[in-house]
Amino acid sequence: MHEHSVFFSGLDCIEIPGSLKQIDVGIGQVFGVNSAGNIYTLHGNSWAQVPGSLKHVTVGPAGVWGVNNNNNIYKLVGGSWQQVTGLLKQIDAGGDMFVAGVNMHDDIYCLSRPATVSVNSNSALPWVNIAGKLKYYSCGMGGCWGVNSADDIYFRFDVTPDPCAGSRWEHVPGKLSMIEVGTEGSVYGVNSAGQVYRRDGITKSNPVGTTWTQVASFICNCKHVSYDLGLLWLITDQGKIVKCRI
Repeated sequence: MHEHSVFFSGLDCIEIPGSLKQIDVGIGQVFGVNSAGNIYTLHGNSWAQVPGSLKHVTVGPAGVWGVNNNNNIYKLVGGSWQQVTGLLKQIDAGGDMFVAGVNMHDDIYCLSRPATVSVNSNSALPWVNIAGKLKYYSCGMGGCWGVNSADDIYFRFDVTPDPCAGSRWEHVPGKLSMIEVGTEGSVYGVNSAGQVYRRDGITKSNPVGTTWTQVASFICNCKHVSYDLGLLWLITDQGKIVKCRI
């Protein structure tokens, strides 16, 4: 498979060789997992396999974290995966040196910056339970967003690295099946029809933003999206990897 460009609606998109089911980008790094649980990171223009097996991987200011099929949680330390305490089905390292995620019951958790930075496998981590139920939760410098089992969208106010729980939820109009917050605060999501949306109007005084704008509408049936450094990364329902310059 060769890279080829598609020009549409001001987007320059390239299909990247390979196949993934989930991808996460942050602080200039790209990580992903395929349907077999193999882990990859992008070095230049080629994928390098990382030892281990995960169903979800994340990269951000808090480092590289992931969860496996048993919902065990791992952090990449010195090139090898170190298991930590807790159970999550999805995890996000996009916050300011703290991590967050959800478990198999859609319970929501975060780990404050002091615990995230000093994590080791010998002690129980002080995961903080956040009120509510979500199937996907993602954080960036501008706050945290999530979606629930009904694809309803929520923003969490007053999240800080420590404490990380925030104060209250605000329901945001729209429906998304997954949502990702870029490290710098941009918000992208995918709905059940595979359409990709960006949240516009986000400011410090209005962190919830104003409107959803569809992007990359020519790429059919997306399943996963992530954004970093002006690049939008998309995974299609066929596992294809597409990179768009926004």
